[in-house]
Amino acid sequence: MRILISGASIAGPALAYWLTRYGFAVTVVERAPALRKTGGHAIDLFRPAMDIVERMGVLEQVVAKKTGLEHLTVHRVGYDRPIRLEVRRLMAAVSDRHVEIMRDDLSEIFYDATRDDVEYVFGDSIASISDDGEVTFDSGRAARFDLVIGADGLHSNVRRLVFGPESAFSTWIGGYLAVVSVPNFLGLDGRMEAIAGVGRMAGMGAPRMADARAVFLFRTPEPLDYHHRDVAAQKRFLREHFDGMGWEVPRIMAELDDTPAFYFDSITQLRLDTWSRGRVTLVGDAGYCPGPAVGGSTSLAVVGAYILAGELAAHGGDHTRAFPAYEAEIGDYVRRSRTFAVNAAKRIVPGSRFELWALGAAVGLVTHLPAALTRAATKITSKGVRLHDSIRLKDYSAHEVRRAPLGPAASPPPPGTSPTPRGR
Repeated sequence: MRILISGASIAGPALAYWLTRYGFAVTVVERAPALRKTGGHAIDLFRPAMDIVERMGVLEQVVAKKTGLEHLTVHRVGYDRPIRLEVRRLMAAVSDRHVEIMRDDLSEIFYDATRDDVEYVFGDSIASISDDGEVTFDSGRAARFDLVIGADGLHSNVRRLVFGPESAFSTWIGGYLAVVSVPNFLGLDGRMEAIAGVGRMAGMGAPRMADARAVFLFRTPEPLDYHHRDVAAQKRFLREHFDGMGWEVPRIMAELDDTPAFYFDSITQLRLDTWSRGRVTLVGDAGYCPGPAVGGSTSLAVVGAYILAGELAAHGGDHTRAFPAYEAEIGDYVRRSRTFAVNAAKRIVPGSRFELWALGAAVGLVTHLPAALTRAATKITSKGVRLHDSIRLKDYSAHEVRRAPLGPAASPPPPGTSPTPRGR
């Protein structure tokens, strides 16, 4: 059975791993000319995703690449005393098992775990999908697949082709996120420093890499009008909204034109009643992004990939039964992630002077309460900060045809090429 996956970031390779382990023949097509190596931004893996990572046999690699962020200092506009927090204590309140890792590092780990057994095609994209599985590509070639899966992110091409324009399913939940690669001129090592004001927050941290990452979050009364690939407009918005903030912000802004890595997107949530249609389904942000930076979307994507592959294996590749089972299995997790993200988007950036004060009070509570008491308090409800730990994973191991983890390989193929898959 031949399955085509669009997207080689996180959900795509994770899904390819499990599908291959269950004996399916998998091709992954990626629009970018090669695996992204710009460092990306930090993402979180919570307990269920960490359990999946361990089952994939790549736990050691993931832990070795964790960012190492240990301390956070937040300066508040109008307050002399900064807020200081141990990140470990904060994350212990959220999950019993957690790793922060750079997005591109996780993508590379998943790619290396699959590249010997999966056909990867870089520098190409899907142009059309017929009801019977005939796919044409931008390159002009065509091929037939039994199933097509969109794992191509918030601005999914597969979703646009099969379900319609993004505007029909996206809901802006109030803010914007930007991540910029800058020189580590503050000499940060395992630390992040930030400044928070009403409606905006900027920070800078140094993960385990040569440069640092500057992170910006801000609110606007109405959505900004721009195309998601218009980088010049995005940088202009960033300068406008952080003008006059002080601290190290002007120094960071001076690096915008020369930065090797820049990310900007709205904090937008996808709300589809179903993410399957015919032979096509969606996984991760392409189908159910709860909102960048606020909803744990990476963990949700890893869990979604695991469940989708498992249900396809459990139903013998019959998508008419597997796709509904997949949606039923992950649906409650998706809905709770959406609710959590909407609330988090309102709280993550102070919207008033009172909320700016409350930020300090909340952090102080986490800092001074005994760790055991903090964990106990947050476990009272799975609808709150510990929702990611609340999902229970099904065991699909009875359907595996490869028991051992798939092996790593050397380097990505040249742009536009696809290595011959092995082990078929």
